[in-house]
Amino acid sequence: MIARLGSERGTTLIETAIASAILLVVMTGLLSMAALATTYTENHGHLEARTTEYAQDKMEQLLALAFPDGVSDTVTFPAGVTGGSGLATGGGTNTAAPVNLYVDWLASDGSLLGGGTAQPATWFYERVWEICYLQADGVTCLQPSANATGVKRITVTATVRSSVGHTLIPKSSVVALKASQF
Repeated sequence: MIARLGSERGTTLIETAIASAILLVVMTGLLSMAALATTYTENHGHLEARTTEYAQDKMEQLLALAFPDGVSDTVTFPAGVTGGSGLATGGGTNTAAPVNLYVDWLASDGSLLGGGTAQPATWFYERVWEICYLQADGVTCLQPSANATGVKRITVTATVRSSVGHTLIPKSSVVALKASQF
């Protein structure tokens, strides 16, 4: 007769413990990927898409104005008849140093909170814009002069207050040209 080896009692428990340990190691790696994917999706799939949408909205509002308009209030929607900068040259695209009459603030739901360089307490999105005349080379921006063409370059930059995971803050810029005959 063949001699039996020792009892196999408890073998299943050891196998289960080893399998659980392997599963735990694999799941830890997958969970870190899930956190990364969630952060990336929120910042680039949601917040960046919103900044692009809000920059486009402001651009459409500015392009709807007449070329010589220098008084419409573009900080309100719809644009007021007076009290603003209209399409007057000026402004800037630096969201850290907004220029009065060339900045507005939005709440997290996209509702307009108004303009001015002082940030409202509930702001979540900031939009700044710059309007300038193009020089004959089609690249250089300048104030109106003899060298300026009849084309204005409008640049709108929108950014968000904070991002998920404290990564790079989503920001979008939109650029358009407006000719003097429009």
